[in-house]
Amino acid sequence: MSKGVLVDVTRCVGCGSCVVACKMWNDLQHNKETPALGKDAKLAAENWTVVNKVETRKEGKKVWRFVKEQCLHCEEPACASACFSRAIKKTEDGPVVYDVNLCVGCRYCMLACPFNIPKYEWDKTFPRVRKCQMCAGRISKGEPPACVGVCPAGALTYGEHGDLIKLARKKINEGKNYIRHIYGEKEAGGTAWLYISDVPFEDLGFRTGVTTRPLPEYTESILSLTPAVGLGWGALLTGMYVYNRRRNQIAREESEKREKNKSQSRKR
Repeated sequence: MSKGVLVDVTRCVGCGSCVVACKMWNDLQHNKETPALGKDAKLAAENWTVVNKVETRKEGKKVWRFVKEQCLHCEEPACASACFSRAIKKTEDGPVVYDVNLCVGCRYCMLACPFNIPKYEWDKTFPRVRKCQMCAGRISKGEPPACVGVCPAGALTYGEHGDLIKLARKKINEGKNYIRHIYGEKEAGGTAWLYISDVPFEDLGFRTGVTTRPLPEYTESILSLTPAVGLGWGALLTGMYVYNRRRNQIAREESEKREKNKSQSRKR
């Protein structure tokens, strides 16, 4: 059975422990221009998970809620279906992972994702697609994702996906505050990350108009009509990658040569 995580929005206190753990485990840099915590938090190439501070209303009163965001790891991921180089794939344990060695930079995964999750390293010479890997290496060893292990408020529960659905339903049925919806149970055909909340998900910034039909049913039918375009685009991007790598290598060699000549001139 695949693994998953249940996020109880009502229990999150916005401490940011999950953000720190994610950055430490995945060796991600801190970027002051794109915060990972607070009302301006945004997913980015170096922010695989963020905690948004959202102002909303409940029973006519202003309230604050903290919402953890990351890749939802769809049960049938559209990003993997759209990736003709097979750089993105769904593992048996649940995580949707990315292999930079297979990526050609087409960014079809970014277009296919209904949750706008994958980000691109636009400022890098050799850019990669970046997103939460759900700590696939930890999960394969029977350990929970790094973010789950450090949550002090009990807002994150890791386990078998089916068991998490049952737990979410139990909490909703027994608690008076929860709205009667498990976000991720049916969205895009179901996701490994599930959410329960006491305020409507649309008020928290969730995309609520997502189809319940698995998105690969759409992407596969479209891509099958354009195999030549996909292969041609991949070949073009691969060629650009090789060209840029060679150009940078030549530039480095010329720079080293100039520095060597300057050094020899000083000695004379």
